Amino acid sequence: MASAEDDYICPVCCEIFKAPVLLSCSHSFCKECLQQFWRIKETQECPVCRRSSKGDHPCNLVLKNLCESFLKERKEQCSGSEEICSLHSEKLKLFCLEDKQPVCVVCRDSQQHDNHKFRPISEAVSSFKEELITALKSLQEKLKHNETVKGEFEKTVRHIKSQAEHTERQIKQQFEKLHQFLRDEEEATITALREEEEQKKQMMKEKLEEMNRHISALSHTIKDTEEMMNASDVCFLKEFPVSMERVQISSQPDPQTPSGALIHVPRYLGNLSFRVWKKMQDIVQNTPVILDPNTANPWLVLSDDLTSVRNCRNKQPLPDNPERFDFYPCVLGSEGFNSGTHCWDVEVKESQRWCLGVTTASNRRKGCDFFNTDVWSVEFHLSGRYLGSGFWVKRKLDHVRVNLDYGRGRVSFSDPVTNTHLHTFTASFTHTLFPFFYCFDSLRILPCNSQ
Repeated sequence: MASAEDDYICPVCCEIFKAPVLLSCSHSFCKECLQQFWRIKETQECPVCRRSSKGDHPCNLVLKNLCESFLKERKEQCSGSEEICSLHSEKLKLFCLEDKQPVCVVCRDSQQHDNHKFRPISEAVSSFKEELITALKSLQEKLKHNETVKGEFEKTVRHIKSQAEHTERQIKQQFEKLHQFLRDEEEATITALREEEEQKKQMMKEKLEEMNRHISALSHTIKDTEEMMNASDVCFLKEFPVSMERVQISSQPDPQTPSGALIHVPRYLGNLSFRVWKKMQDIVQNTPVILDPNTANPWLVLSDDLTSVRNCRNKQPLPDNPERFDFYPCVLGSEGFNSGTHCWDVEVKESQRWCLGVTTASNRRKGCDFFNTDVWSVEFHLSGRYLGSGFWVKRKLDHVRVNLDYGRGRVSFSDPVTNTHLHTFTASFTHTLFPFFYCFDSLRILPCNSQ
């Protein structure tokens, strides 16, 4: 029977086939199991051999009929009205508690069941049903929990797709800005080259016109002199002083090619990539801490560049992944520190309540225990109500600077606007530390070039 039952088992749900369908690769599956598998995989392939299977998937009528017959036969075998003892042909009215099987009254008195305890069949059935009901309730609760977790998994799959699409758009936008900057630089460089080309060509055009006038004057002088030399002796002698003067004037040095007439090529090609890169630094910012959206409380909204956060006062439909805060409106930095010195400035002037500092990677993010341990922070509340975990700032600030010296075990906070020290924590750090931000209104991490 076991080997026969295996032929009727769906490879996906491991249960007897329900409405089996046949794929082109000859494998069969429950229709619902196959559709659910394809929704998760997002591709129509066989769950067993991974071959593509598109088009119509007909019902496997032969397998469907075999499964129905198998289930009917099994049900009939288990539903006898009165079971008879195979050894003594007596009704099975008792249940042996030691052997865990129904017996007849003759079995009870036999040596095989000597000193065994028995219960009436009905009493045993009632007891076992109560036990099974209790176990079934636990199983039903587990099923309900698994369905809830399944819903979270499906939400996570959708969120991953949304994340990837949004991130891809941001990548394209960022690169488009860089491409546009390079196109503008290329156009500006070529424009400057064309302007110099026109300037140098105009200069040479003027020199060429001057040369043409010089050639024309020389031609006339030569022609006049040759004519004068063919004149009569008396005329020649009369015109000689004037002709000689004209010849001497025309014998002045010839115009020369001016210096700097050619294109200044190094001005355009020399260190071109480096010069463009230096200019690019004016439009590209480096922020020392980048926020991790996977840790942000659902009430928080991060900017596209992941450098600022605001409390939208509205819970967003985000996956409840283990990294995410679910009670405090907090978010962590994306990079942890386990050595060296690090510094970042945070703009807090738009927030009436804030708390920021560092915490360990292992600190609890679920529930309200986050601020109990492993948090080094400063905080401010306009009305004076504090979280009670960090140093209380008594006055409203515009910016807060955080200095972390991991090796020396120091976390210092200061006001960079007035260069005023606020507080310093000392500890022996052994775990990776992450920047954290408690945001009641809005906070922004400042780029390095503005610090």
